[in-house]
Amino acid sequence: MAFPKYETYKYSGVEWLGEIPSHWDLQNIRAVTELKCERNRPDLPVLSVYREYGVLLKDSRDDNHNATGLDISSYKVVEIGDLVINKMKAWQGSMGISDYQGIVSPAYIICRVKSEKIEPKFLHYLVRSKPYIGVYNALSYGVRVRQWDMHYEDLKKIGIPLPTSEEQQRIVAFLERTTAEIDEAIAKKQRLIKLLQEQKAILINQAVTKGLNPKASMRDSGVEWFGEIPEHWATAKIKHIAKFYSGGTPSKEKSEFWDGDIPWVSPKDMKFRYIKDTEDKITQKALKKTTIKLLDTNAVLIVVRGMILARKIPVALTCFSVTINQDMKALVLNVHCLPEYLVFLIEGVNKNLSTLLEESGHGTKTLPTEKLGAFVVPIPPKDEQVNIINFIKENDAQTDSSIATINKQILLLEEFRCNIIASAVTGKMKM
Repeated sequence: MAFPKYETYKYSGVEWLGEIPSHWDLQNIRAVTELKCERNRPDLPVLSVYREYGVLLKDSRDDNHNATGLDISSYKVVEIGDLVINKMKAWQGSMGISDYQGIVSPAYIICRVKSEKIEPKFLHYLVRSKPYIGVYNALSYGVRVRQWDMHYEDLKKIGIPLPTSEEQQRIVAFLERTTAEIDEAIAKKQRLIKLLQEQKAILINQAVTKGLNPKASMRDSGVEWFGEIPEHWATAKIKHIAKFYSGGTPSKEKSEFWDGDIPWVSPKDMKFRYIKDTEDKITQKALKKTTIKLLDTNAVLIVVRGMILARKIPVALTCFSVTINQDMKALVLNVHCLPEYLVFLIEGVNKNLSTLLEESGHGTKTLPTEKLGAFVVPIPPKDEQVNIINFIKENDAQTDSSIATINKQILLLEEFRCNIIASAVTGKMKM
């Protein structure tokens, strides 16, 4: 898509910004904003800043797991039209003009847009654009990436191009229309991915509870949640087909226990069906000095405590010997059930298993071992277990390939969106 350019350009004097249209002004953020720090409004709703969306009501989304403080009198007040910046995530682009009145964490930077020379919505697109995120990255500092910090004293010196008010309005109108079209295209693809994932889950559930032969004679299992099963299948409580092992965490204060070569699995590693690596590793000394056990390959791992259980119960198969933390259980199977089959089985009946969850006093979800052990599951003969495993893998490979293709298309659309915004707000295209 080709866009016309302005007639003449001039060097902005800012290396990363390059040339801007000759009739545009160049200011800095200090010229159009001023720092504010009003507090003590606990009656207002809590807001959050998202890299993808800007400023939103915190309660409007269920993917923000940062706890709100008990005492919110120190939270900063945000008015409609204020610029809100998460200074620890500015390098990711977590900032924006607020459409809401509310309060945010004391760690945020709040600025009033004070100049009549700039439209707040234009500033919203400008400060969130790709060239500026690169600048915040350079200005942020700290020991760890996730704890990087950026100060207003540095932010306020950043140069910004200022088109005429009429041009700003045209740019905003163009970007509102164009990004809405791109966002809808992305949303359609995301809905397709969700549909494919739901179909995959349904197929796994059908395979592990009904088998692969639609003509098989069926019988009542005596278990309400999965009803009829193939006549020749057995049923068993999980505790009768597996031995449970617990885990633990070596003392973080003892450096000799960490950064070894023994994989230590915690819930953050349970993102995939097969455990092929871990973020943390412990030492042989940790094994000798603690009660933590080394588990062999093909142990089935399941998360039994944590907030993740509110969404799903993660399960995975070990591809090497590992240790686990206290929020996990390891299941070592007997001869009647293949470990990989149990992984698929737990995936397939995840919703049913979720009915066993309990909640601790501080809101953390738990899956009690006694309830997990007493959970009844269908067990086909081993040859059918192998066939079901292979069938699910083949179907997953096809579905995952389709999802990967769609995700690539989404990335291209997101990149196109970023480029359109950056070109419009920095004068690389004429509105």
